[in-house]
Amino acid sequence: MATLLSQINSPVDLKKLDRQQLPQLARELRETIISTVATNGGHLGSSLGVVELTIALHRIFKTPEDMIIWDVGHQAYAHKLLTGRRDQFSTLRQANGISGFPKRTESEHDTFGVGHSSTSISAALGMAAAGDILKEKNKVVAIIGDGSLTAGLAFEGLNHAGHLKQKLVVILNDNEMSISPNVGALASFMSRKMTSDTFIRFKKETENLLSHVPGIGRDLVNLAKRAEESLKGFMTPGMLFEGFGFDYFGPLDGHNLDELTETLRNAAQINGPVLLHVITKKGKGYRPAEQDAPRFHGVGPFDSETGKVKVGKSGSAPTYTQVFSDSLVRLAQDDPRIVAITAAMAEGTGLKKFSEMYPDRFYDVGIAEQHAVTFAAGLACRGMHPVVAIYSTFMQRAYDQVVHDVCLQNLPVTFAMDRGGLVGEDGPTHHGVFDISFMRHVPNLVFAVPRDEIELQRAMKTAAAYAGPFAYRYPRGKGLGLEMPETVTELEIGRGELLTDGSDGLIIALGPMVNEAMSAAENFRKEGVSIAVMDARFVKPLDRELILELAEKVPFIVTVEENALQGGFGAAVLELLSEQGLMIPVARVGIPDQFVSQGTQTELRSQLGLTAQGLIEKIKQLRSATRLLSSNG
Repeated sequence: MATLLSQINSPVDLKKLDRQQLPQLARELRETIISTVATNGGHLGSSLGVVELTIALHRIFKTPEDMIIWDVGHQAYAHKLLTGRRDQFSTLRQANGISGFPKRTESEHDTFGVGHSSTSISAALGMAAAGDILKEKNKVVAIIGDGSLTAGLAFEGLNHAGHLKQKLVVILNDNEMSISPNVGALASFMSRKMTSDTFIRFKKETENLLSHVPGIGRDLVNLAKRAEESLKGFMTPGMLFEGFGFDYFGPLDGHNLDELTETLRNAAQINGPVLLHVITKKGKGYRPAEQDAPRFHGVGPFDSETGKVKVGKSGSAPTYTQVFSDSLVRLAQDDPRIVAITAAMAEGTGLKKFSEMYPDRFYDVGIAEQHAVTFAAGLACRGMHPVVAIYSTFMQRAYDQVVHDVCLQNLPVTFAMDRGGLVGEDGPTHHGVFDISFMRHVPNLVFAVPRDEIELQRAMKTAAAYAGPFAYRYPRGKGLGLEMPETVTELEIGRGELLTDGSDGLIIALGPMVNEAMSAAENFRKEGVSIAVMDARFVKPLDRELILELAEKVPFIVTVEENALQGGFGAAVLELLSEQGLMIPVARVGIPDQFVSQGTQTELRSQLGLTAQGLIEKIKQLRSATRLLSSNG
């Protein structure tokens, strides 16, 4: 028997369905999303929560002529299914498959590429303003979550939209706030009727009539507006958005299709900025996700029947995030100055345990990385030692604050950058492959990249004792399963380590790439070729002495890093050699000048040559080239 979803190849087909068929379509969308995410992993809870909202949006608006901009985009799975990607949906987040986020090159219905939060209002406002310039009548809708609304960028967009009085619909998808008493029949009725053509026309005609009353007309208009605001403020929490110049309506039940479609239809006709406040439930329709929203926000493959996450095959080694979590708690026991800061990622960054152990020394600032860094600078000014735990890809948002507020003032703030390097299926918006390039040149900053979980502990202890800015990055995934020492010793800042000596070539590796370098060297050693391997440990300061000493002994150098080659660690080595006037062949292995697509970490590293085999092939090429140069010399 054909399903309703199988009949939908575009939003045009959705509009052909009877209203009575829509609940069944919603169920089918949820079943497809659950089964796919159970196999591939992905962002489940938020996508399940906006199924009805997505149906209503595509029933009312005509995409792609009308533009729908999703914030972050991890809630856009139903949107993808309704816009011609049903047959490809099984490839979600896989190599060469469809992205887990809206992507402009994937579909004309994805009007803005996303992956980081709080961009939707600004992007939508830009599109609406362009429509005015082009004399086009396209409608523009931005959907933003209550979490994303904590970022300053969202308020900058709201402020400008209110100033421009641009025709724009912003939907606040509130899936964390409990449903308050004003989300009921009366509030819903008022929101639907207050967006209707009749009410809007009545309000304007009344204002026009009152303003022409001789002598007291303007006072009567102001009195009527205050009465309206008092009524709306009594029933709704919309005073903030009204202050930004938006017409506010809601809260609405985000799972009531009739209310959603009627209100959206009316809101689309209002000539100015409108904000609809919609209450949804994360994980709607799937009990495990409803009961444990944090775990099912972003989840790996799981058993769809039980909701139990499937255990991987990588053994019992702790993840780097777990090592960070446990180590920070131990450091905080001995140092009351240590405080921890997260930008709405307590679970993801491993700070949940710290927050439970030291609630008075833990701060979740919301999705506000810029504020997190400057807030940390303020703490440091008063003698505290803040640890700012942020994924590498999100640290990009706070770059100015790192430079100006922390490093310029040489304050003791530690940046713990999780997900450094390739992260896998979340794709180009989430790979942490730029941090070495954008941070290594900042004065006063020390930057360490530990090769394993033991070295991560040592870097953390070193940072805690350092009286200035210190950053360390560590990868997504499990460590090597090493036995952790009872006593953790500090690293000597700016000192690398020669792990194996050799005279036939040198690999200078960074972070997890050290293990790949050691495997490559061992392979050559079996063939009678001695390749030295150096763990650089620090991006900044470089161990200049050791690098220069080794460079004098070998015919070539290979640098390897899980970071962009432009301005990265290999570039730092080249700068050093150039400054010293050393003419030696150097091959850099890392991320080329491109955005890396999605795929497993293993797949991506193999494609980019960030493996032992990739290093072996690179070294063979170098050896052949250097021998040729020698023979021609």
